[in-house]
Amino acid sequence: MPNVSFELVNLNNKPEHNIILGQSHFVKTVEDLYEVMVSGVPKAQFGIAFCEASGDRLIRRTGTNEELETEAVRMAEVVGAGHSFVIVMQDMYPINVLPQIKQVQEVVSVFCATANPVQVIVAVSEQGRGVIGVIDGGSPTGIETTQDQMVRHDFLRKIGYKQ
Repeated sequence: MPNVSFELVNLNNKPEHNIILGQSHFVKTVEDLYEVMVSGVPKAQFGIAFCEASGDRLIRRTGTNEELETEAVRMAEVVGAGHSFVIVMQDMYPINVLPQIKQVQEVVSVFCATANPVQVIVAVSEQGRGVIGVIDGGSPTGIETTQDQMVRHDFLRKIGYKQ
């Protein structure tokens, strides 16, 4: 019977970066995600890395910012799971592109879209590595009060996401 072990991988994303971690199934993913990013946000600053699962099994990469592309590659390397992708972005938010990313034909799932510290739960077998899930940020510390609701309401309007 095959053996499986698990690793907890820290992505160590910088506070000024948002990331998206997902799974896809085809080498053209990196180009399709690039098109989504540049068409979704004018002057988008991002890097993308995609781990092939067969053939050459390279980490494919692209982006509009070399530092962010390097970060995406670093994160893809530490996860090391076939068909996973990482997008690292700056001065933009996942909400600006997430619906379009989910519509990319080869995208299978999105594990997280966040600026929080992220830990990735990776399964390891003789065949390779696969993402099981993520731990995104911290656990709740309480329940929202009426005052907290007003702060949230005002904040969303202040930053332009609600009217």
